[in-house]
Amino acid sequence: MISRSLPAAPANVIDADGQPRMGRYAGSTGAIDWSTLAAPYARSTLWRRFHHKRWQYVALSTPQLLCGIAIVDIGWTNTAFAYVFDRQQGKQIAGFSQDGIPGLSAKVSDHPGGPSRFHCFGNRIDYQPPAGGGDGKYQLSLQCEQFELEAEFDASQAAPLLLAVGPIVNGSVHATQKSPGMPVTGEVRVGGQRYALEGGVASFDYSNGLLARNTEWRWASAHGLDIGFNLQAGYFGKHENVLWLDGQLHALGHVRFEYDIAAPLAPWHIYTDDGLLDLQFMPEGARRENKNMLVAATRYIQPIGSFSGWVKPERNAAPRPVEHLVGVTEEHFSRW
Repeated sequence: MISRSLPAAPANVIDADGQPRMGRYAGSTGAIDWSTLAAPYARSTLWRRFHHKRWQYVALSTPQLLCGIAIVDIGWTNTAFAYVFDRQQGKQIAGFSQDGIPGLSAKVSDHPGGPSRFHCFGNRIDYQPPAGGGDGKYQLSLQCEQFELEAEFDASQAAPLLLAVGPIVNGSVHATQKSPGMPVTGEVRVGGQRYALEGGVASFDYSNGLLARNTEWRWASAHGLDIGFNLQAGYFGKHENVLWLDGQLHALGHVRFEYDIAAPLAPWHIYTDDGLLDLQFMPEGARRENKNMLVAATRYIQPIGSFSGWVKPERNAAPRPVEHLVGVTEEHFSRW
């Protein structure tokens, strides 16, 4: 499947002159090595050590469950979290959040199509993309005290991946590779209860960049097999704002999030300035986390719920209805 509106992704996000290939692309890229950057984006080895951030996030949704799984390498340390949200009960029924041992517990690949893992104090996540990170089947395995998960999702018939590359204020440059919705199989086990993932949808977010000390964003993501979107306002501007529709990938403009910061479980209004997306988000519950480690801190809330409204691939197209599409929003601040 092809993208009508985005060029093909380059094999390297940095050109022969050491300049990042800024923009939005359709398809997968190769390994990312920020040490080859030239001025004005080049930074010292020590600076990169403290500002290089990588994460691998996977979302799995079914009519009953939404699972979020993340491995985060922030350079000088690492962390991971995973949760199971029961949409029928409107609450998280299992999960963990664990800070790892620096240099030992976590590995987030420099290649967006490479494997990632987190093994620490009995919590284990193993993520294995298909060879080359392109079409094929992804494997995800998780084991922790509260639940276990085995999932396989298939990209062979999926729409193109998004590759976005852009500058970072008070940082240097950032790249992200995000997927459309893919069919998933497997199961989640919580206590003695088994939940089938068949008929559900998987998506992932791989991000790799030289970020600022203070980084914040608002985010929204939801996916079916024929429609999905990724929206972000904050540190990365509009670079990763896209719509997947009927196997094609379309760029979107800047996004506006209208919601009550003091009441994030009230309805949200989310729309883009190009007139291609207008959605209402109805939260069903949320995962929250606040950490203060003196030299670092995180404030985070991720409401889970459904989106309804409309999207369009271009301004003159007829609106395409969106009805109760399962996904998440997020408000996130990190000092890292």
